[in-house]
Amino acid sequence: MCSWGIITAWLDWPWVFLINVPIGIAVLALIPKLIPRGSRKKEGKIDYLGAITITVSLALLVYSIVTANDVGWTSAQTVALLSASVISLAAFVAIEKRSKEPLVPLHIFKATPSLLSSNIVMALLGAAWVSMWFFLNLYLQQILNYGPLESGLALLPMTVLIMVMMVGATPKLIGRLGIRLNMITGLALLAVGILLFSLNPANIGDNDSSNNGVFLAYVLPASIISALGMSFSYIPVLTSAVANAKKGDVGVASGLVNTTYQIGSALGLAIMVSISAMNTESLINEGIKSLDALNNGFHLAFIGASFISAVAAVTSLKYIKTKT
Repeated sequence: MCSWGIITAWLDWPWVFLINVPIGIAVLALIPKLIPRGSRKKEGKIDYLGAITITVSLALLVYSIVTANDVGWTSAQTVALLSASVISLAAFVAIEKRSKEPLVPLHIFKATPSLLSSNIVMALLGAAWVSMWFFLNLYLQQILNYGPLESGLALLPMTVLIMVMMVGATPKLIGRLGIRLNMITGLALLAVGILLFSLNPANIGDNDSSNNGVFLAYVLPASIISALGMSFSYIPVLTSAVANAKKGDVGVASGLVNTTYQIGSALGLAIMVSISAMNTESLINEGIKSLDALNNGFHLAFIGASFISAVAAVTSLKYIKTKT
């Protein structure tokens, strides 16, 4: 995030997408050297129809949610897009059931305990976390008047804490407390941390010291709690999805849960943006000052993301069963 702030401040925001190009090229170049060739090769076909139908379904779903505020939730466009998304999803399921080499073998959900519930929790985690990141950046830049670089630096403590915890502490905590307890604790902490962001004030002074005071009093404590929550929960959720998978299904289960995180992130963010924008527009129409209305919309998004994380915690408590 800090690197994105530097790129945005010194160049322009489209350049943040190009930073991944040299990294991707380097990864491709290193694959032959770092990953040994398998002794056996397996012939297979790519499930193009499955890939196309699920991609179309998700794209239409996200687009319909994002544009619903402008064209109306009951408009012909929104209804048509949502209907097309559902039809594409149904087509995907039908294709996967009949395909000899499906993109997602549906039997894996029956064969692997807790896989479905783990994927649901991962989707909820992505929805909560990415929504929090998005609106926190908006708050820092649009309410506290931080620049892109300052905003990136403000989020650096959270990023560093997550890196340190996930590498050093989380594996040890999983060994001592178990996967399930870490997961539930992490999701609960994340819900609390995100909820604290809904207390961020809009009425602040015009000088930098006032902005920094708000950051230290409101943003930093909530950031630390949220970072601890993410550190405790992400690896356990990932582990629970693949822990009980059969040897031949581990790769599919791992790919599925990582994809689910991205799907949850996209859908969750689209929903939170829609809710926030609708609330802000409504308040402005009622005569509320634009800055207060904007911040109130941010608050609603934080509350929504916190609720999503709480639902994930309850789902983990009720449905995910692990041996540790």
